[in-house]
Amino acid sequence: MEATGIGVLYDGGVFKRKSKQQQVVAERLIPDGLIDLLSVIDAEHLILAAGEIVLHSSHGTTALSLVKDGRLTSEPLVNLVRAVRRSGLYQEATVELPRGPIGGGTHDLLVRVTPAGHQGLVIVLIFDDSELRRLDSIRRDFVANISHELKTPIGALSILSEAVLGASDDPEAIVKFASRMQIEAKRLSDLVQEIINLSRLQDDDPLKNAKVLNLTDLINEAIDSSRLAAEARDILITFPSTESTHILGDRSQVEMAISNLIENAINYSPNGTRVAIALREVDGLAEISISDQGLGIPEKDLERIFERFYRVDPARSRATGGTGLGLSIVKHVVTNHGGDISVWSVEGAGSTFTVRFPLHNVEATQ
Repeated sequence: MEATGIGVLYDGGVFKRKSKQQQVVAERLIPDGLIDLLSVIDAEHLILAAGEIVLHSSHGTTALSLVKDGRLTSEPLVNLVRAVRRSGLYQEATVELPRGPIGGGTHDLLVRVTPAGHQGLVIVLIFDDSELRRLDSIRRDFVANISHELKTPIGALSILSEAVLGASDDPEAIVKFASRMQIEAKRLSDLVQEIINLSRLQDDDPLKNAKVLNLTDLINEAIDSSRLAAEARDILITFPSTESTHILGDRSQVEMAISNLIENAINYSPNGTRVAIALREVDGLAEISISDQGLGIPEKDLERIFERFYRVDPARSRATGGTGLGLSIVKHVVTNHGGDISVWSVEGAGSTFTVRFPLHNVEATQ
């Protein structure tokens, strides 16, 4: 990725794949100490020269996809910067940016722009308020949902404990009720763990400290962790060997999402069937598809399966240990990584879940 003119300064002011002449130009235009001053402000920042050429950008602006080939790409931000240049006055605005080229996730940004008073430089400060706004809304209805879901296993444990006490002279009944208590305790433990997982997802923005992830490796690791459960039911998991495919994100979150989809496919597949996983690159996107030969999902339920605690078949979910949170967690992960998730399903013919993430070009950052 080469740009003419002045290139981008990344990661604390270090040019990547730019000429020494370009670096000299940037160092001449940016006043001494300005980058150090901006680094102590709790905000992402850009320093722009005339023509909206980026002389310097903080690391987090990469995840926001604000810069391409050394220039500012966001039209709302470009318009705001130009307004500041015309007026010579500080301005601020709230700007909504997509988290990626697909999906419904957005960044809600508070942007403050001011002239630097030095050879036409403009400073852009970017505060991401999207997490605070989203968390406030999510937590309110999360508390309402969770209080209802916890009542079921807790109520069952209470009833079973009374039954054990009433059967003190019947060893066979005690074993039966104690076994049921273990099942309910496991269900409660799984539900609490899923709640913890979902809470962590809602608290963390994976793109703020994103790392380069190899999806091929993550899929293989998720398959390995599910292999025992699949072999116990004679379910074959297939994943053709592919070249490395890279995205930017949080490793633990993406791995959890992939594992949830694979485990879900296994849980809802008949014994002796197959779960097929495929990974390909399409139009700048990494596309993961996970197909099973299970019962399928009724058409009326397809639009709701990613809602928290929604179960297509509550009785079967209880039998498989489903909490109703797995697909909701997957959707949170995918959306927060700037991607999307879709499902194709026909009753009696199985289901295919397809996840898409924006690709990351590793060579462009080396």
